[in-house]
Amino acid sequence: SPRTHVSTSNKNNGPMKPLLILRPSFTALLLLVTRLPSYLCENDEQCSGGAPMSSVSSFLGATLNYLVADRICCHNHIYAESRGYFESDEVDLFSRLDPNATEPTTFYDSVCGIPLFVAPRGRTFEEFRKATEYYGWPSFTSEEIVSENVVVDDSEGGRMESACGTHLGHKLPEDNEDGYYYCVDLVCVAGTPLDDSVAESNSETVGTDLLNSEPNNKPKDSSSGERLSSRLFLSRGYNIKLILLSFASWLLLLY
Repeated sequence: SPRTHVSTSNKNNGPMKPLLILRPSFTALLLLVTRLPSYLCENDEQCSGGAPMSSVSSFLGATLNYLVADRICCHNHIYAESRGYFESDEVDLFSRLDPNATEPTTFYDSVCGIPLFVAPRGRTFEEFRKATEYYGWPSFTSEEIVSENVVVDDSEGGRMESACGTHLGHKLPEDNEDGYYYCVDLVCVAGTPLDDSVAESNSETVGTDLLNSEPNNKPKDSSSGERLSSRLFLSRGYNIKLILLSFASWLLLLY
């Protein structure tokens, strides 16, 4: 019987392309490349290379999850603590605040202890509570921001970061009747103020001017800080990753 000849070429498409043989290695390389931006972002030095204070775990007598604080505040650009975390049984934030206090509550950076928000200001305690319950995270107004210590980047969806590099949360895109709301992760504003001796030893990183800042309604623009800008560039790696994944898929279909 006649021998069957197996051709190594494709009648319609020409010779087999060598890339088909290398496809597994090619795919692995593409996956490695598309993973790189996220790796850089995750390993970017947030929180000035530090970690949340141990006192975060017992903020106002509550029980906060320290591991969540470390992950959200210092190893993250886009995620948040669980919605409604502030009203969980172990936290119950508003039961620990005095609605009749003559002075508003100051919320400090969980890592470096600088003041970030002072609330309520320009509204009642009940309005502060209702806004927080509505949005699901502690929600502050522009009047309650210690502007020198908070950086808002509108090009990154309103992402907020402290002057110490601590991830805080996001500014909501819509302008409400009473202005913008800034939704913050409680675990990242559960710090305690630094005493004079600690402030002095950390002055190179934090700066005494940050410790004595007063609140006003103009949060700092991210373009004013080169240190923050470099971190924001790396955070854009998530968008780059999506582009590279699309490109990789196109190449695999092409070959």
